[in-house]
Amino acid sequence: MRPAATTRPVSFEATDSTVLDLLDLEEIDRDLFRTRQVFDDRYALYGGQVAAQALLAAGRTVEEGRTPHSLHGYFLRLGDASRPTIFHVDRDRDGRSFSARRVVAVQGGKVIFNMSASFQLPEAGVDLTAEPMPAMAAPEALEAFVLPRPISFEARAAELPDLPAGFPTRLWVRCTTALPDDPLLHAVVLTYVSDSVAGLAPYHTEDARSGSSLDHAVWFHRHIRMDDWVLMDHVPRTIAGGRGWYTGTLHARDGRLGASLVQEALFRPPLDRPRRPWSGDQS
Repeated sequence: MRPAATTRPVSFEATDSTVLDLLDLEEIDRDLFRTRQVFDDRYALYGGQVAAQALLAAGRTVEEGRTPHSLHGYFLRLGDASRPTIFHVDRDRDGRSFSARRVVAVQGGKVIFNMSASFQLPEAGVDLTAEPMPAMAAPEALEAFVLPRPISFEARAAELPDLPAGFPTRLWVRCTTALPDDPLLHAVVLTYVSDSVAGLAPYHTEDARSGSSLDHAVWFHRHIRMDDWVLMDHVPRTIAGGRGWYTGTLHARDGRLGASLVQEALFRPPLDRPRRPWSGDQS
């Protein structure tokens, strides 16, 4: 029997929980899921966590063998890691090869995140990549870097120690928890870590910096294992109107392009005080 969600949150670092525990969703009704793990966190709910859980909930409703090929999510309100999140899935369409889903994530009766996701049966065909994986030293030769939000991950960055804003935008990452041979789960774990790097960090100044994520999109090109080293490379593209936009790629160690992403985040003067969950919309 699976354990019920924690009723008295503790700091996640004080538990033996792993990313697989975070992804252990309870099915409470048809197309309705709830998180089991809650924990105290001095920051708002990590966006990669709610996006990964939403993708997993959607994947639970599609025909076996169909895996994600894209997702588009919007972060609407700050979430609270110490409260369960409810995920409601709408089955928009099931075709011969593709399945489309919409997911709404709710806390306290308010929508904090929504997502559209599409799934496809594996298909053989032309396999080309226009640009090779960026050149970078092997992870074993690089200095360790601690990712601030994801758990069950280790990282290595080549750009230390002289980093703009002290945060790398190109680094190796690897899930330290052994993952089963489930392509859906590896896509979900990829989504989980894909929001962890501040892609706009090279443009941070004392006057303005990236803040809350606004939206996040991922395209899954090839199945890559997330419990092996993956090169995550984020590139800032433009900043305007109080928003910054960047793109990113995730390559397997053998050079295969596993996924591409884009994200937009607020880019504004720093706040004088930390934002708390449930204080209203992020925008």
